[in-house]
Amino acid sequence: MSSASTATALSTQRIVELSELLQDSLVSLDSADLVEESTLLAKSLSALATNTTQTLSRHDLLNHYTSACGYAEILLEELGNTTQEALQHGLTELVAAIRELSATPEAVAKASPSYKSDPRNTNVGSILVVDDQNDNRAVLNRLLSRVGHTVYTADSGEAALEQLSTQAIDVVLLDLSMPGMGGKTALTKIKADPKLRSIPVIVISGHQELDSVVECITAGADDYLFKPFNSVLLHARIAAGLERKQWHDREVNYLHQLEQREKFIRATFGRYLTDEIVADILEKPEGLRLGGDLKEVTILMADIRGFTQLCSQMPPEQVVSLLNGYLGTMTEIIMRHSGTIDEFLGDAILAVFGAPKDDPNHAQSAVACSIEMQQAVAAVNRQHQTSDLPQISTGIAINTGTVVAGNIGSDRRAKYGFVGTPMNVTSRIEDLCEANEILISETTMQALPNTDQLHDRGTHSLKGLGAPVRVFGVKWQQ
Repeated sequence: MSSASTATALSTQRIVELSELLQDSLVSLDSADLVEESTLLAKSLSALATNTTQTLSRHDLLNHYTSACGYAEILLEELGNTTQEALQHGLTELVAAIRELSATPEAVAKASPSYKSDPRNTNVGSILVVDDQNDNRAVLNRLLSRVGHTVYTADSGEAALEQLSTQAIDVVLLDLSMPGMGGKTALTKIKADPKLRSIPVIVISGHQELDSVVECITAGADDYLFKPFNSVLLHARIAAGLERKQWHDREVNYLHQLEQREKFIRATFGRYLTDEIVADILEKPEGLRLGGDLKEVTILMADIRGFTQLCSQMPPEQVVSLLNGYLGTMTEIIMRHSGTIDEFLGDAILAVFGAPKDDPNHAQSAVACSIEMQQAVAAVNRQHQTSDLPQISTGIAINTGTVVAGNIGSDRRAKYGFVGTPMNVTSRIEDLCEANEILISETTMQALPNTDQLHDRGTHSLKGLGAPVRVFGVKWQQ
C-alpha cells in the first residue's frame, strides 16, 4: 500500500471512529434546532460508518463527506460558546479528517478511467492564457490547441489587457502571482470594463487558501482551479465559460438587431407619427403585424390652392423649396395635435386623427389643427417674401367616419394607412374648398361639442358619391 493510500485509510478509519463517538453526544442535545441538525449529521455519519467498509464510488463517497462536513460545521456554529466542549472538539476533528480525505479531487478525476474527452465534440473558442511562467503557457497552449481552441498568451496583467484590447477573446485563463500587474488587479480591470466584463475568467492558481478563492469570485472570476490543474476539469470549465460567452454574444447580437429594427421603424414611422405614437407601437408586438381594424377617425386633407399654375411659373428648385417649407410647417402642427400623416400627395397633405392611438376627441383635434394650419400660412408667406417665393393659400377639408386602419402592404414593404369611403368623401369635400377655407362634413359637425364657429355651406352632390353631402364652413381668425 502506498503512503497516500495508507493516509487515506487512516483518515477513513478515524472518521468511522469519530462517528461512533459522536452518536451519543448528538442524542443528548435538547435544543430544537440542534436536534434537527444533529439528527441529520448522525444520519450522514451512520451512512459513512456503514459504507466505508464497502466499495463506494468516489462520487458517492464525496456526497457523504459533503453532507457530513456541512452539518458538522453548521452544528459547530450553533454550539458557539456552549459547554459542549467534547462534542465541539469531536466535530472539529471530524471536519478536519473529512477535509484531509477529500482535498484532492483533481488527482481522483485523473484516475477515473470512465471519462474520455472527445475533441470532435469540443466547443472551441479563443482562449487567452495569462501566466508569467513560460512552461505553464506552453503546456496550456499545447493542451488547448490540440482540441481546436485558438490560443493567445500573455505573461503579465498589462500584456493581458493589451491582448484583450486587440483580440476577440472568449475565455481568459488567469494566473494570480505575476510580476508587475498581478492577476487580481487584471481581473478587477477586466470586470470593470463594460466591453470586457462579459468574458469569462477562470483563475488557475497555486493559492489554495479559501480567502484567495472568495476574493477572486467576489471580484468577478467565473471559476477557480488549483495548480496543478486537472485537464479534464479545465476542459469542462472552459466549455462552460464558452457557452456562457456565446449565449451572451447571441443576446448582444439580438439586442443589436432589435435596436437597428427599432431605429428603422422610428425613422420610417417618425416621419408621419408623433414620437409618442411610435413608442406606443413599438411597445406592442402586435402593433407591427399586417392587417387592420375598423376605427372611427377624422380625416383632414389640405392643399395649396392653384398649386399647378404656381408650379408652371417656377423652376423645379423653387417648387421643392416651397413645398419643403410649407409641408414642414404643417407637419409640425399636425403632430402637435396627435394627427397621423398618411400621405404627402404633391402639395396635398392627408392626415388622420384617432388612429393608431385612440382619441375620443379626434374630430375636435382635427378642427383645432386645421385652424392652426390656416393661421400658420401667414408665417409661411412671410418666409416666402424673404425667399422670393410666391404667396400661397390653402383649403382644408375634414370628414369623420369609420375606416380600416392598419399596416397595409407586404412583409417586405408596408405602411400604416387607412382605407374606406370616408377617405374619398374627404377628398371630394376638399374640391369644394375656396382659398383660406375650412370645410367639414355633417358627421364631423355632429362629433363636435360646440358648433358656434360653424356656418352651413349647403348640401352638395359630389363626384362618385351616391348621396349628397352637407358641409359646414369653420370660422377662424388670423
